[in-house]
Amino acid sequence: MEQVSSYSVRINEYSHVFDRTVNVYRSAVDFFVSVCLKEWDTIGAVKSSNERCSSVERLTVRTKKRPLVKYDFDRDFHKFPSYLRRSAIAHAVGAVSSYCSRLKAWEETPEASRGKKPGLPKAGYCFPVLYKGNMFVETGKDAARVKAFIRNTWDWIDVSLCRQDVKYIESHCQGMEKMSPSLRRKGKRWYLCFPFTQNVMLSDRGTDGHMAERILSVDLGITNACTCCVMEKDGTVTSRHFLRLVGENDSLSRALGRVRKAQRGGARRMPRLWAAVNGMNRDISVKTASFIIKKAVESRVDVIVMEHLDLSGRKRGRMKQRLHHWRAKYVQAMVTHKAHALGIRVSTVCAWNTSRLAFDGSGRVLRGRESAKTGGVYSLCEFTNGKVYNCDLNASYNIGARYYIREHTKSLPETAGQRLKAEVPSAVKRSTCTLSTLISLYAVLYASA
Repeated sequence: MEQVSSYSVRINEYSHVFDRTVNVYRSAVDFFVSVCLKEWDTIGAVKSSNERCSSVERLTVRTKKRPLVKYDFDRDFHKFPSYLRRSAIAHAVGAVSSYCSRLKAWEETPEASRGKKPGLPKAGYCFPVLYKGNMFVETGKDAARVKAFIRNTWDWIDVSLCRQDVKYIESHCQGMEKMSPSLRRKGKRWYLCFPFTQNVMLSDRGTDGHMAERILSVDLGITNACTCCVMEKDGTVTSRHFLRLVGENDSLSRALGRVRKAQRGGARRMPRLWAAVNGMNRDISVKTASFIIKKAVESRVDVIVMEHLDLSGRKRGRMKQRLHHWRAKYVQAMVTHKAHALGIRVSTVCAWNTSRLAFDGSGRVLRGRESAKTGGVYSLCEFTNGKVYNCDLNASYNIGARYYIREHTKSLPETAGQRLKAEVPSAVKRSTCTLSTLISLYAVLYASA
C-alpha cells in the first residue's frame, strides 16, 4: 500500500510577501467557486476530474483560439501562473461538488429532522501548492526559489530554509519520494510542507486465512494515557503495560483550571491559555502513540487492536471538559500511520461494554461510587464476586478477546458457525463478549479439531 507522510520546513524570511500570495490565490479560488456554482449543471455532468478542470478553463481562460470567454479570469488576475490556476480550479470544483451533495441530502431529509441548510462554499483558509519547476525550484540543501506575488506581479524570490528541519527530513525520509510542497502558515512563521510517499508491505497475519498469532490490545483512557496487553489467539495474556503521564496530566489540569477561572471572570477568547492547553494535549498524544508502537515492536505483534470510539454529540458530567480535549482519534490516527510504516496492521472493535463487563464473565462491574471497596476511584472496579481489579486492564482484555472472536467466527462456514454459537451462546452478541467467551470458544474449536 502507498503511505503518505508530510514534514514542514520553516522559511527564515519573507513573512509579508507570502501574505499577498495567499490572498491572491484565495481570491482566485473564490472566483472559480462562483463560476462553478453558476455553471454546475454543465460542469457536474462531467465525471472525470481532469475534464471538469478543462470545462472550467473553457469558460474562464482566454487563448489564441478562444479570444472570448463567458467569465474572463485574466482581467482580474493578470499573469496568474497556469499550474497555480489549475490548483485553484481543482479546489473550487471539489468544494462545490461537496456543497451540492450536502444540499441534495439536506433537501431529501424530512423537514422535521433536517438541520441547518449547508452554507455556500468559500475559499476559506486554503493554501497554494507550489508545483516543482513552475512554482518551486531547489537551489541547494537549505535554499530554494519560490514564485510569489511581489511588486504587483508574479516573480521568483530566493528563500533560505531552516537547516534543522532539512536535516530531520534527510534522516527520516530516506527512500521516500518527495512531492511538490504546499505553503503553510503557523502563527507568524511560514513553512513549506513537503509530502513524501512510500510503498509499505503489511504483514499477512491478520488477514483472511492468516490468523494473527499475537496482538496488542490497547485501551485509551483519560486519567491513564493507555493500558496495553499482549494476547495470543487462545486468550493467553503474556504481558501487560501501563502508561501513566502523571506530570503531563497535572499540567493539563492546571491549564484547564486557568481557562475556567478566566471564563468565570468574563474572558472569552484567551488565545494564550488555549495554546498552552493544546500544546500539552498534543504532547500527551505523541507520547501515548510512541509508547504503543514501542510495545508493539518489542512484543513482535501482528495486529494492534483498539476501540472504535464515537466522540460526537453533547458531553455531560463533571469531566466533560477533559473529555472534550481527549484526543483519542488523533492518537489512533498516529498509531495507524506509524504501525503501517512498520508493516503492522491496525484493527478496531466495538467499544460497548468493554469496561462495563468483567473479563471473567461474572457480569456487570461496579465503578467509582457504585462500589464501597474502590473508595470512589474510577480507575478501579469491583466484580460481582468481590474482586477489585484495574478497570482499564479489564477493558483491554475484552478488546483483544472481541477481535479474536470475530476472527475465529468469520472464517468458519455458516453451519459450523451456527453450531459453534449454539455451544457458546455468549458469542452470539459481539457487544457482550469478554475474555471468558474467547477461552470457551477456543476450547470448543480445539476439541472439534
